[in-house]
Amino acid sequence: MIYKVKKVEKPHDIVAEVPGSKSITNRALLIAALSKGRSVLKGCLFSDDSRHFIDALIELGFPVAVNETKKEIAITGFGGQIPKNSASIDVGSAGTAARFLTALLGLSKGRYHITSSEQMKKRPMKDLLLSLEKLGAVIEYENEEYHFPFTIGNSGKYADSVDINVDKSSQFLSALLIAAVVMNRTFTINVTGTHGMAYVDMTLKMMEQFGVRAISDKIKGSYIIAEGSEYRALCYDIEPDISAACYFYAMSPILGVKTRVIGVHRKSLQGDIAFLDVLLDMGCKLHEDEESIICEASPDNRIHGGKWDLSSFSDQALTLAAIAPFADEVVEINGISHIKFQECDRINAIITNLGAMGVKAEETDDGVRIFPSKVKPCQIQTYEDHRVAMSFTLPGLVSDGIEIMDPYCCRKTFENFYDVLEECVY
Repeated sequence: MIYKVKKVEKPHDIVAEVPGSKSITNRALLIAALSKGRSVLKGCLFSDDSRHFIDALIELGFPVAVNETKKEIAITGFGGQIPKNSASIDVGSAGTAARFLTALLGLSKGRYHITSSEQMKKRPMKDLLLSLEKLGAVIEYENEEYHFPFTIGNSGKYADSVDINVDKSSQFLSALLIAAVVMNRTFTINVTGTHGMAYVDMTLKMMEQFGVRAISDKIKGSYIIAEGSEYRALCYDIEPDISAACYFYAMSPILGVKTRVIGVHRKSLQGDIAFLDVLLDMGCKLHEDEESIICEASPDNRIHGGKWDLSSFSDQALTLAAIAPFADEVVEINGISHIKFQECDRINAIITNLGAMGVKAEETDDGVRIFPSKVKPCQIQTYEDHRVAMSFTLPGLVSDGIEIMDPYCCRKTFENFYDVLEECVY
Protein backbone atom coordinates (compact mmCIF):
# COMPACT_ATOMS: atom_id res chain seq x y z
CA MET A 1 0.00 0.00 0.00
CA ILE A 2 1.14 3.56 -0.76
CA TYR A 3 0.03 6.82 0.85
CA LYS A 4 0.45 9.80 -1.48
CA VAL A 5 1.07 12.84 0.67
CA LYS A 6 -0.81 15.88 -0.58
CA LYS A 7 1.02 19.20 -0.60
CA VAL A 8 -0.78 21.74 1.58
CA GLU A 9 -1.81 24.51 -0.81
CA LYS A 10 -3.51 26.77 1.75
CA PRO A 11 -1.83 26.29 5.15
CA HIS A 12 -3.92 27.15 8.20
CA ASP A 13 -3.48 26.87 11.94
CA ILE A 14 -3.57 23.29 13.21
CA VAL A 15 -5.38 21.81 16.22
CA ALA A 16 -4.62 18.12 16.73
CA GLU A 17 -5.49 15.46 19.26
CA VAL A 18 -3.13 12.51 19.63
CA PRO A 19 -3.49 9.16 21.44
CA GLY A 20 -2.25 8.45 24.96
CA SER A 21 1.46 7.98 25.52
CA LYS A 22 2.83 4.60 24.49
CA SER A 23 5.63 4.85 27.05
CA ILE A 24 3.29 5.75 29.91
CA THR A 25 0.57 3.26 28.88
CA ASN A 26 2.97 0.32 28.81
CA ARG A 27 4.65 1.28 32.09
CA ALA A 28 1.25 1.70 33.72
CA LEU A 29 0.14 -1.72 32.43
CA LEU A 30 3.08 -3.46 34.09
CA ILE A 31 2.92 -1.47 37.33
CA ALA A 32 -0.84 -2.03 37.62
CA ALA A 33 -0.32 -5.77 37.12
CA LEU A 34 2.25 -5.73 39.95
CA SER A 35 0.01 -3.69 42.27
CA LYS A 36 -2.34 -5.13 44.86
CA GLY A 37 -5.94 -4.56 43.78
CA ARG A 38 -7.79 -3.08 40.83
CA SER A 39 -6.29 -0.16 38.91
CA VAL A 40 -8.12 1.81 36.23
CA LEU A 41 -5.95 3.41 33.54
CA LYS A 42 -7.61 6.28 31.66
CA GLY A 43 -6.63 7.84 28.33
CA CYS A 44 -4.75 4.71 27.25
CA LEU A 45 -3.11 4.17 23.89
CA PHE A 46 -4.64 1.37 21.83
CA SER A 47 -2.20 0.19 19.17
CA ASP A 48 -0.36 -2.94 18.09
CA ASP A 49 2.15 -2.48 20.90
CA SER A 50 -0.31 -1.98 23.73
CA ARG A 51 -2.62 -4.75 22.48
CA HIS A 52 0.28 -7.24 22.55
CA PHE A 53 1.01 -6.13 26.11
CA ILE A 54 -2.66 -6.46 27.14
CA ASP A 55 -3.00 -9.89 25.49
CA ALA A 56 0.16 -11.07 27.27
CA LEU A 57 -1.19 -10.00 30.68
CA ILE A 58 -4.44 -11.84 29.96
CA GLU A 59 -2.49 -14.99 28.97
CA LEU A 60 -0.62 -14.73 32.29
CA GLY A 61 -3.95 -14.82 34.11
CA PHE A 62 -4.45 -11.19 35.12
CA PRO A 63 -8.07 -9.99 35.09
CA VAL A 64 -8.11 -7.25 32.42
CA ALA A 65 -11.17 -5.28 31.26
CA VAL A 66 -10.74 -3.14 28.15
CA ASN A 67 -13.00 -0.31 26.97
CA GLU A 68 -11.48 1.16 23.82
CA THR A 69 -14.36 3.61 23.37
CA LYS A 70 -13.63 5.20 26.74
CA LYS A 71 -9.86 4.59 26.32
CA GLU A 72 -9.80 2.75 29.64
CA ILE A 73 -8.15 -0.43 30.91
CA ALA A 74 -8.90 -1.98 34.30
CA ILE A 75 -6.34 -4.45 35.69
CA THR A 76 -6.40 -6.44 38.91
CA GLY A 77 -2.95 -7.12 40.32
CA PHE A 78 -1.87 -9.59 42.98
CA GLY A 79 0.92 -7.78 44.78
CA GLY A 80 3.78 -8.91 42.56
CA GLN A 81 2.51 -12.44 41.93
CA ILE A 82 1.64 -13.84 38.47
CA PRO A 83 -1.63 -15.82 38.50
CA LYS A 84 -0.28 -18.56 36.22
CA ASN A 85 3.07 -20.31 36.75
CA SER A 86 3.26 -21.28 33.09
CA ALA A 87 2.09 -19.56 29.92
CA SER A 88 3.04 -18.72 26.35
CA ILE A 89 2.95 -15.09 25.22
CA ASP A 90 3.72 -13.19 22.01
CA VAL A 91 5.20 -9.69 22.34
CA GLY A 92 5.05 -8.98 18.60
CA SER A 93 7.23 -6.00 17.65
CA ALA A 94 6.59 -4.17 20.92
CA GLY A 95 9.99 -3.34 22.35
CA THR A 96 8.58 -2.09 25.65
CA ALA A 97 6.43 -5.18 26.15
CA ALA A 98 9.35 -7.41 25.15
CA ARG A 99 11.75 -5.90 27.69
CA PHE A 100 9.26 -5.28 30.54
CA LEU A 101 7.57 -8.69 30.39
CA THR A 102 10.90 -10.50 30.00
CA ALA A 103 12.13 -8.83 33.22
CA LEU A 104 8.92 -9.71 35.07
CA LEU A 105 8.95 -13.34 33.95
CA GLY A 106 12.71 -13.66 34.41
CA LEU A 107 12.31 -12.73 38.08
CA SER A 108 9.20 -14.87 38.67
CA LYS A 109 8.95 -18.49 39.72
CA GLY A 110 7.49 -20.50 36.87
CA ARG A 111 8.16 -21.40 33.26
CA TYR A 112 7.12 -18.96 30.55
CA HIS A 113 7.55 -19.13 26.78
CA ILE A 114 7.98 -15.82 24.90
CA THR A 115 7.80 -15.37 21.13
CA SER A 116 8.05 -12.24 19.01
CA SER A 117 7.89 -10.90 15.47
CA GLU A 118 10.85 -11.35 13.13
CA GLN A 119 11.62 -7.65 13.59
CA MET A 120 11.82 -7.97 17.38
CA LYS A 121 14.08 -11.03 17.09
CA LYS A 122 16.74 -8.73 15.63
CA ARG A 123 16.53 -6.05 18.30
CA PRO A 124 18.87 -5.88 21.33
CA MET A 125 17.97 -8.04 24.35
CA LYS A 126 21.33 -9.47 25.43
CA ASP A 127 22.25 -6.98 28.16
CA LEU A 128 18.90 -7.47 29.89
CA LEU A 129 19.04 -11.26 29.57
CA LEU A 130 22.60 -11.39 30.93
CA SER A 131 21.47 -9.38 33.97
CA LEU A 132 18.49 -11.67 34.52
CA GLU A 133 20.74 -14.74 34.34
CA LYS A 134 22.88 -13.23 37.10
CA LEU A 135 19.69 -12.80 39.12
CA GLY A 136 18.88 -16.51 38.87
CA ALA A 137 16.84 -16.65 35.67
CA VAL A 138 16.99 -19.88 33.72
CA ILE A 139 16.63 -19.23 29.99
CA GLU A 140 16.28 -21.84 27.24
CA TYR A 141 16.85 -20.42 23.75
CA GLU A 142 15.15 -22.06 20.78
CA ASN A 143 17.34 -20.52 18.08
CA GLU A 144 19.95 -17.78 18.45
CA GLU A 145 21.24 -17.17 21.97
CA TYR A 146 19.97 -13.96 23.63
CA HIS A 147 17.20 -13.55 21.05
CA PHE A 148 13.54 -14.53 20.92
CA PRO A 149 11.98 -17.06 21.14
CA PHE A 150 12.93 -18.50 24.53
CA THR A 151 11.54 -20.01 27.72
CA ILE A 152 12.31 -18.20 30.96
CA GLY A 153 11.67 -18.44 34.70
CA ASN A 154 13.41 -18.13 38.06
CA SER A 155 14.00 -20.47 41.00
CA GLY A 156 13.93 -17.58 43.46
CA LYS A 157 17.64 -17.66 44.28
CA TYR A 158 18.13 -13.93 43.73
CA ALA A 159 21.31 -11.87 43.94
CA ASP A 160 21.37 -8.66 45.97
CA SER A 161 22.60 -6.55 43.06
CA VAL A 162 23.13 -6.59 39.33
CA ASP A 163 24.85 -4.52 36.64
CA ILE A 164 23.03 -3.29 33.53
CA ASN A 165 24.30 -1.44 30.47
CA VAL A 166 21.82 0.93 28.80
CA ASP A 167 23.82 2.00 25.75
CA LYS A 168 21.48 0.08 23.45
CA SER A 169 18.24 0.63 25.35
CA SER A 170 17.21 2.36 28.57
CA GLN A 171 14.22 -0.01 28.61
CA PHE A 172 16.54 -2.64 30.14
CA LEU A 173 16.94 -0.47 33.25
CA SER A 174 13.28 0.57 33.38
CA ALA A 175 12.25 -3.08 33.15
CA LEU A 176 14.45 -4.10 36.09
CA LEU A 177 13.38 -1.09 38.17
CA ILE A 178 9.66 -1.77 37.77
CA ALA A 179 9.89 -5.55 38.22
CA ALA A 180 12.31 -5.48 41.19
CA VAL A 181 9.42 -5.63 43.70
CA VAL A 182 8.86 -9.27 42.66
CA MET A 183 12.02 -10.25 44.58
CA ASN A 184 10.84 -8.61 47.85
CA ARG A 185 14.35 -7.84 49.03
CA THR A 186 16.58 -4.78 49.14
CA PHE A 187 18.08 -4.74 45.68
CA THR A 188 20.68 -2.58 43.93
CA ILE A 189 21.00 -1.93 40.19
CA ASN A 190 24.37 -0.57 39.02
CA VAL A 191 24.15 1.26 35.70
CA THR A 192 26.66 1.89 32.93
CA GLY A 193 25.86 4.04 29.91
CA THR A 194 23.69 7.13 29.65
CA HIS A 195 21.31 6.50 26.75
CA GLY A 196 17.65 7.45 27.20
CA MET A 197 17.80 8.43 30.87
CA ALA A 198 14.81 10.76 30.40
CA TYR A 199 12.74 7.59 29.97
CA VAL A 200 14.25 6.20 33.18
CA ASP A 201 13.24 9.41 34.97
CA MET A 202 9.70 8.80 33.69
CA THR A 203 9.83 5.26 35.09
CA LEU A 204 11.01 6.46 38.49
CA LYS A 205 8.27 9.12 38.70
CA MET A 206 5.56 6.63 37.76
CA MET A 207 6.84 4.06 40.25
CA GLU A 208 6.65 6.73 42.95
CA GLN A 209 3.12 7.71 41.88
CA PHE A 210 2.11 4.07 42.44
CA GLY A 211 3.87 3.96 45.83
CA VAL A 212 7.40 2.60 45.21
CA ARG A 213 10.43 4.84 45.56
CA ALA A 214 13.79 3.85 44.08
CA ILE A 215 16.70 5.60 45.80
CA SER A 216 19.09 7.04 43.23
CA ASP A 217 22.82 7.52 43.77
CA LYS A 218 23.89 9.53 40.74
CA ILE A 219 27.56 9.57 41.79
CA LYS A 220 27.75 5.76 41.88
CA GLY A 221 25.24 5.36 39.06
CA SER A 222 23.03 3.03 41.07
CA TYR A 223 19.42 2.59 42.19
CA ILE A 224 18.17 0.83 45.31
CA ILE A 225 14.68 -0.64 45.77
CA ALA A 226 13.94 -1.47 49.41
CA GLU A 227 12.59 -4.77 50.71
CA GLY A 228 8.85 -4.59 51.29
CA SER A 229 8.24 -2.10 48.49
CA GLU A 230 4.69 -2.46 47.14
CA TYR A 231 2.72 -0.77 44.37
CA ARG A 232 -0.75 0.46 45.29
CA ALA A 233 -3.65 0.24 42.87
CA LEU A 234 -4.70 3.60 41.40
CA CYS A 235 -7.08 5.35 39.07
CA TYR A 236 -4.43 6.77 36.75
CA ASP A 237 -4.61 9.28 33.89
CA ILE A 238 -2.33 8.70 30.86
CA GLU A 239 -0.84 11.81 29.22
CA PRO A 240 -1.13 12.43 25.46
CA ASP A 241 1.78 10.92 23.52
CA ILE A 242 4.40 13.65 23.15
CA SER A 243 6.30 11.64 20.53
CA ALA A 244 3.17 11.69 18.36
CA ALA A 245 2.47 15.34 19.17
CA CYS A 246 5.91 16.33 17.88
CA TYR A 247 4.99 15.41 14.29
CA PHE A 248 2.27 18.06 14.41
CA TYR A 249 4.42 20.63 16.19
CA ALA A 250 7.07 20.11 13.49
CA MET A 251 4.49 21.12 10.88
CA SER A 252 4.43 24.63 12.35
CA PRO A 253 7.79 25.87 10.99
CA ILE A 254 7.56 24.14 7.60
CA LEU A 255 3.98 25.31 6.91
CA GLY A 256 4.34 28.70 8.61
CA VAL A 257 1.36 28.17 10.94
CA LYS A 258 0.40 27.85 14.61
CA THR A 259 -0.03 24.33 15.98
CA ARG A 260 -1.84 23.28 19.14
CA VAL A 261 -1.90 19.64 20.36
CA ILE A 262 -4.62 19.18 22.95
CA GLY A 263 -3.45 18.25 26.45
CA VAL A 264 0.30 18.74 25.93
CA HIS A 265 2.03 20.65 28.73
CA ARG A 266 5.59 21.43 29.83
CA LYS A 267 5.13 19.43 33.04
CA SER A 268 4.91 16.23 30.98
CA LEU A 269 6.67 13.10 32.26
CA GLN A 270 7.88 12.41 28.71
CA GLY A 271 11.38 13.36 27.62
CA ASP A 272 10.31 14.14 24.05
CA ILE A 273 8.86 17.43 25.32
CA ALA A 274 12.45 18.69 24.86
CA PHE A 275 11.87 18.64 21.08
CA LEU A 276 9.91 21.85 21.53
CA ASP A 277 13.15 23.52 22.66
CA VAL A 278 14.70 22.46 19.35
CA LEU A 279 11.83 24.17 17.55
CA LEU A 280 12.49 27.27 19.67
CA ASP A 281 16.13 27.21 18.53
CA MET A 282 14.92 26.91 14.94
CA GLY A 283 12.99 30.17 15.31
CA CYS A 284 9.54 29.11 16.52
CA LYS A 285 7.68 30.72 19.43
CA LEU A 286 5.91 28.75 22.17
CA HIS A 287 2.92 29.72 24.28
CA GLU A 288 1.17 27.67 26.95
CA ASP A 289 -2.36 28.02 28.28
CA GLU A 290 -4.61 25.78 30.35
CA GLU A 291 -5.49 23.66 27.34
CA SER A 292 -2.06 22.99 25.80
CA ILE A 293 1.15 24.33 24.27
CA ILE A 294 0.93 26.35 21.04
CA CYS A 295 3.86 26.39 18.63
CA GLU A 296 4.04 29.37 16.28
CA ALA A 297 6.26 29.62 13.20
CA SER A 298 8.89 32.35 12.99
CA PRO A 299 7.38 35.66 11.75
CA ASP A 300 9.71 35.62 8.72
CA ASN A 301 9.08 31.89 8.13
CA ARG A 302 12.80 31.16 8.39
CA ILE A 303 13.89 27.86 9.89
CA HIS A 304 17.32 28.01 11.49
CA GLY A 305 19.80 25.16 11.29
CA GLY A 306 22.24 24.22 14.02
CA LYS A 307 23.55 21.35 16.15
CA TRP A 308 21.45 19.44 18.66
CA ASP A 309 22.14 16.51 20.98
CA LEU A 310 19.06 14.27 20.93
CA SER A 311 20.50 11.48 23.10
CA SER A 312 17.75 11.92 25.70
CA PHE A 313 14.87 12.13 23.19
CA SER A 314 16.17 10.23 20.18
CA ASP A 315 12.73 9.22 18.85
CA GLN A 316 12.64 12.77 17.49
CA ALA A 317 15.82 12.36 15.43
CA LEU A 318 13.67 11.23 12.51
CA THR A 319 11.30 14.17 12.95
CA LEU A 320 14.14 16.68 12.98
CA ALA A 321 15.82 14.99 10.02
CA ALA A 322 12.58 15.19 8.02
CA ILE A 323 12.28 18.99 8.40
CA ALA A 324 16.04 19.67 8.19
CA PRO A 325 16.10 20.17 4.38
CA PHE A 326 13.95 23.30 4.84
CA ALA A 327 16.40 24.96 7.26
CA ASP A 328 18.57 27.90 6.24
CA GLU A 329 21.80 26.12 7.19
CA VAL A 330 23.17 22.68 8.03
CA VAL A 331 21.37 20.63 10.68
CA GLU A 332 23.53 18.28 12.75
CA ILE A 333 21.87 15.69 15.00
CA ASN A 334 24.17 14.14 17.60
CA GLY A 335 23.94 11.52 20.34
CA ILE A 336 21.85 9.08 18.31
CA SER A 337 24.20 6.25 17.24
CA HIS A 338 22.04 3.78 19.22
CA ILE A 339 19.05 4.30 16.91
CA LYS A 340 20.70 1.91 14.45
CA PHE A 341 19.37 -0.86 16.72
CA GLN A 342 15.73 0.18 17.02
CA GLU A 343 12.77 -0.94 14.87
CA CYS A 344 15.14 -0.52 11.93
CA ASP A 345 18.55 1.05 11.38
CA ARG A 346 17.17 4.56 11.69
CA ILE A 347 20.44 6.24 10.69
CA ASN A 348 20.30 4.34 7.42
CA ALA A 349 16.59 5.18 7.04
CA ILE A 350 17.36 8.88 7.42
CA ILE A 351 20.24 8.95 4.94
CA THR A 352 18.54 6.66 2.41
CA ASN A 353 15.23 8.54 2.38
CA LEU A 354 16.82 11.98 2.35
CA GLY A 355 19.01 10.82 -0.53
CA ALA A 356 15.92 9.68 -2.43
CA MET A 357 14.51 13.19 -1.94
CA GLY A 358 17.67 14.69 -3.41
CA VAL A 359 18.89 15.91 -0.01
CA LYS A 360 22.56 15.62 0.91
CA ALA A 361 23.01 13.82 4.23
CA GLU A 362 26.01 12.11 5.79
CA GLU A 363 26.62 9.95 8.83
CA THR A 364 28.83 11.30 11.62
CA ASP A 365 30.43 9.49 14.58
CA ASP A 366 27.22 9.59 16.60
CA GLY A 367 24.55 10.96 14.30
CA VAL A 368 23.86 12.66 10.98
CA ARG A 369 24.55 15.93 9.20
CA ILE A 370 21.90 17.25 6.79
CA PHE A 371 22.31 20.04 4.26
CA PRO A 372 19.60 22.47 3.08
CA SER A 373 18.15 21.22 -0.20
CA LYS A 374 15.18 21.36 -2.48
CA VAL A 375 13.07 18.23 -2.02
CA LYS A 376 12.24 16.20 -5.12
CA PRO A 377 9.47 13.59 -5.58
CA CYS A 378 10.26 10.07 -4.33
CA GLN A 379 8.94 7.02 -2.55
CA ILE A 380 9.81 6.75 1.16
CA GLN A 381 10.96 3.34 2.37
CA THR A 382 9.54 2.81 5.87
CA TYR A 383 11.30 -0.47 6.84
CA GLU A 384 8.23 -1.49 8.91
CA ASP A 385 9.09 1.39 11.25
CA HIS A 386 6.18 3.55 12.40
CA ARG A 387 8.37 6.58 13.15
CA VAL A 388 9.95 6.54 9.68
CA ALA A 389 6.48 6.60 8.11
CA MET A 390 5.13 9.45 10.23
CA SER A 391 8.28 11.59 10.17
CA PHE A 392 8.86 11.41 6.44
CA THR A 393 5.27 12.36 5.75
CA LEU A 394 6.25 15.90 6.80
CA PRO A 395 8.27 16.88 3.68
CA GLY A 396 5.31 15.90 1.52
CA LEU A 397 3.22 18.63 3.13
CA VAL A 398 5.57 21.20 1.57
CA SER A 399 6.83 19.49 -1.60
CA ASP A 400 4.89 17.56 -4.26
CA GLY A 401 5.38 13.91 -5.00
CA ILE A 402 6.25 12.27 -1.66
CA GLU A 403 4.79 8.77 -1.36
CA ILE A 404 4.96 6.64 1.79
CA MET A 405 5.42 2.90 1.29
CA ASP A 406 3.59 0.69 3.82
CA PRO A 407 2.16 3.75 5.62
CA TYR A 408 0.06 1.80 8.06
CA CYS A 409 3.05 0.42 9.90
CA CYS A 410 2.23 3.47 12.05
CA ARG A 411 -0.50 1.36 13.68
CA LYS A 412 2.26 0.21 16.05
CA THR A 413 1.70 3.39 18.08
CA PHE A 414 -0.72 5.71 16.21
CA GLU A 415 -3.08 3.66 14.11
CA ASN A 416 -5.19 6.56 12.82
CA PHE A 417 -2.28 8.95 12.18
CA TYR A 418 -3.26 9.61 8.56
CA ASP A 419 -6.92 10.19 9.47
CA VAL A 420 -5.88 12.78 12.09
CA LEU A 421 -3.44 14.34 9.62
CA GLU A 422 -6.06 14.80 6.91
CA GLU A 423 -8.66 16.10 9.35
CA CYS A 424 -6.52 18.84 10.88
CA VAL A 425 -4.06 19.84 8.11
CA TYR A 426 -6.03 19.96 4.84
